[in-house]
Amino acid sequence: MGKIFYIMGKSSSGKDTVFQELLGREELGLKRIVLYTTRPKRSKETEGMEYHFVNEEDLEQFQKNGKVIELRAYHTVQGIWKYFTVDDENLDLENFSYLAIGTLVSYEKMKQYFGSGLLLPIYIEVADEVRLERALIREKKQERPDYNELCRRFLADSEDFSEQNLRAAGIDRRFQNNGDRSLCISAIAAFIKENLS
Repeated sequence: MGKIFYIMGKSSSGKDTVFQELLGREELGLKRIVLYTTRPKRSKETEGMEYHFVNEEDLEQFQKNGKVIELRAYHTVQGIWKYFTVDDENLDLENFSYLAIGTLVSYEKMKQYFGSGLLLPIYIEVADEVRLERALIREKKQERPDYNELCRRFLADSEDFSEQNLRAAGIDRRFQNNGDRSLCISAIAAFIKENLS
């Protein structure tokens, strides 16, 4: 039976980069679980890579068909953005292990759906000042930088990933990504290998 390795962390903790680099390691043999979102696509994002970009009607159809595993809605300065996981035709835990990215809330819902034996958390931790600096650099590269949304997300993550919430979810291991990203990725890869055997 396969496993799902679930990457979490506050915004600008490097989740997407770590995710991509781990998927590129053939020795791990991981497939990706691509989440769905109703938010607009950012510059340099590709449909089916970072997310499946859908509209509200698509989401309603998935819900009608009982395919939505977990769903989160965020009230942003640009409106309500929804992120969700779908039990679609791409998920085959009988034969494969997967890598996914989400939030602490989505992790807990996925754990309820799949069970804690199949779902293993990977929490990436970064100092706040490093995260804020990274977030500003990333936002400046956007076609239309949205600093209000950056600040909202930064503050919301402090609450969402509080020590109390992490403990309640059973997250006790952390992977530091403050400096040399390759060290963080190597530590996570070792954790994955250990749990695949």
